[in-house]
Amino acid sequence: MTIDSDRNPTPLQWAVRLLRAEAVALALVAAWLVWADLTAETTDLPSALLVTAFALGGTAALWVLGGALGRRRAGARAPAIVLELMLLPVGWYMIQGGLGWLGLPLMALGLGVSALLVSPPTTRALGF
Repeated sequence: MTIDSDRNPTPLQWAVRLLRAEAVALALVAAWLVWADLTAETTDLPSALLVTAFALGGTAALWVLGGALGRRRAGARAPAIVLELMLLPVGWYMIQGGLGWLGLPLMALGLGVSALLVSPPTTRALGF
């Protein structure tokens, strides 16, 4: 029996999967925002376009970072952790706004993926 040393450790594999899943979820939000921008009767167009562009940029960033981490690019870890930690204030304000059912899982997701990214197997696989 041989061990494939090129295989990513399980925590890193899950971090990549979750980053890609977040990218897909954010892409769905971005698609809804595009639809809302196109069908709104009244809107502040610059603000609407800015929010939509932010969602599209976040989608691209999550997808690219997930791919880079899957290829063991160590430089992708810090930006991925920053994006994950951004879920903490988002989740907090969702809880404050009465959306605790969504805010708490978002906060847990951000902390969980961050923990996967700093776990010892991931750290070794990325060469730190």
